[in-house]
Amino acid sequence: MKNGESSYIDRDLSWLDFNTRVLELAENQHLPLLERAKFLAIYASNLDEFFMVRVASLKRKIEFGSNEKLISGMTPRELLSVIHQRVRELQERVLFLLEKDLKPHLSSQGIKRVRWDSLSELERKPLTQKFVDEIFPVLTPLGSDPTHPFPHISGLSLNLGIICRAGDSGEEQFVRVKVPSNVSRMIRINDTDNSYILIEDLIAEHLHILLPGAKIEEIYFFRVTRNQDLEIDEDDAEDLLESLEEELSRRKFGSAVRLEVERGVATRLLEKLVEELEISNTEVFSQNPPLDLTFLFEMYELDIPALKDAPLRSVHPHILDGIDRHDADTFFAAIRDGEILLHHPYQTFTSTVTRFVELAAQDPKVLAIKQTLYRTSGDSPIMQALIEAAKSGKQVLAVIELRARFDEQANVRWAKKLEDAGAHVVYGVMGLKTHAKASLVVRKEDSGLSVYSHIGTGNYNPKTARIYDDLGILSADENLGQDLLKLFNQLSGVLSQSEFSRLIVAPQGIRKSLTQMIAREKANHLDGKTSRIRWKVNSLVDNQIIDALYDAAQAGVPIELIVRGTCSLRFSKVAKFENVRIRSILGRFLEHSRIYNFHNDGAPEFYIGSADIMERNLDRRVEALVRIDQPEHQLQLSEILDLSISERFRAWRMNRDDKWDYSKSDSEGKALEDFQEHFIERYKK
Repeated sequence: MKNGESSYIDRDLSWLDFNTRVLELAENQHLPLLERAKFLAIYASNLDEFFMVRVASLKRKIEFGSNEKLISGMTPRELLSVIHQRVRELQERVLFLLEKDLKPHLSSQGIKRVRWDSLSELERKPLTQKFVDEIFPVLTPLGSDPTHPFPHISGLSLNLGIICRAGDSGEEQFVRVKVPSNVSRMIRINDTDNSYILIEDLIAEHLHILLPGAKIEEIYFFRVTRNQDLEIDEDDAEDLLESLEEELSRRKFGSAVRLEVERGVATRLLEKLVEELEISNTEVFSQNPPLDLTFLFEMYELDIPALKDAPLRSVHPHILDGIDRHDADTFFAAIRDGEILLHHPYQTFTSTVTRFVELAAQDPKVLAIKQTLYRTSGDSPIMQALIEAAKSGKQVLAVIELRARFDEQANVRWAKKLEDAGAHVVYGVMGLKTHAKASLVVRKEDSGLSVYSHIGTGNYNPKTARIYDDLGILSADENLGQDLLKLFNQLSGVLSQSEFSRLIVAPQGIRKSLTQMIAREKANHLDGKTSRIRWKVNSLVDNQIIDALYDAAQAGVPIELIVRGTCSLRFSKVAKFENVRIRSILGRFLEHSRIYNFHNDGAPEFYIGSADIMERNLDRRVEALVRIDQPEHQLQLSEILDLSISERFRAWRMNRDDKWDYSKSDSEGKALEDFQEHFIERYKK
């Protein structure tokens, strides 16, 4: 660590490091071509969200006059300047990747973006007809002149900025045309190959139809990113649902935080945009079209299996093999026979977790279902099952987090549907987001009431469960069931200080427990006992926990950290002790599971759950970690951690300069194995 440098890597800069790792996957020529295009789309989508939330938050601090140094040692203004510089550097890297690598390789496979002037009259005719029939009717040109105010530019919309005149002598006018987002952006030229024209190019070539009689002087593409973070004062919000709906309606009018424009844009048009959007020149990012690379998600959907990873076939846990998964008695009996550790997406989510809730909804022996819901899919089978259960007279408690960022609207809709069906819908604890992932089923059996539980690291969303690496357990353990009953009572508004058996619950317990367990490993090491800390998390940014890890590392405790995203811990601060390793794994699945493992002098403790090492998770959210007690399940988690840190697999390693090195091959130049492919093959067998 350099003299005068902060003890922590800035969270936002570390996030840019993470997104750079995503970009490096797009640059990796050993990956299938459309997978690389998909990673570039993910990079672009990630960057959009970064500006909408993190940069927007930083701008607010600057606007409020904050000049206090952040935990990284920089002021908000200094940090924003560094972010803009880093993003511009990455922008040039993306341009090189597109022009010199992806574009020629895609063209060689018949996936070619064509220009209008390269098409024959025979090819142009059906495209013009498509414009007239399907695109022209949904376009709305909005003019700005002394009698018309400048139109509102919605966040993340792609637009044509046009300077034109009504004939040769008419007054100059600015016209904005929004590219429709509900129409395919890639328009196939013919049915024989995958060559395409982008919809914005097709619109630009047909302005004579859209603006008849106008003399077009300038046309450029531009795109605006706005502050999309919600601000709700719960102390003044008597009805959270109503307040959220009002705030969502205002979200589209958030202040501009980034303006992307086509390179070579006319100065007068750029000045017009900057003035009307009330944005500074430092927030303008010029680049070659196409703007908005998230259209590459659409490209990824092309039916060309040879250019993609082989499809994943999720398998069933062995304990559920051979049973009738449509029979509630059989399904719940299998859970009674032994706790089931689930590893998604390698093991099926639909036939385990979704089926757990669906069977409970249909089973006449089930009296109650209690469920936390953070992010769901639009056609969520779990939501439908809860609605069915409520309509059939079962007691249904749904703890819906209305403020799950960018899923707020969907959650508002589901909340209303559940309430209409007769479910008890609550929005958690005042001032805290409910992020815990838990489901509880109360069933009347011959022996009395039994409680069945699911608790995991991921959302109850079957769609993301196919692409997120997550862990969970299905359990009939009475202690865990009682823990969850207490937790749900707290979430439904019963104020209590519950003691838990297998759960650690934030905001009261997780920070305290993790700190104590770190201190225990340090004490064990100093007493000559065996010690070790191993964590797999999404984010590691809380300075108090990082300080505890620094302290343990200095004492000699071996520490292994697998961090997918932001990591504020500086390897340079502990490298000299030679007992710390920091890795990051990215791949076709998003590594979302959290595992906390402490050696505990040979009596190892393992926890999985929803919480990352962030202040918000530890202090401002309801989170839950569950202790994994079954020895065979502990072995499975231990193996995941062993392999995560192994030199066999492609991964990023933080070096002594706190930079991330991408290890793709061994010392002899042989390509390293893929971590996730290992698990695909493992579960197949």
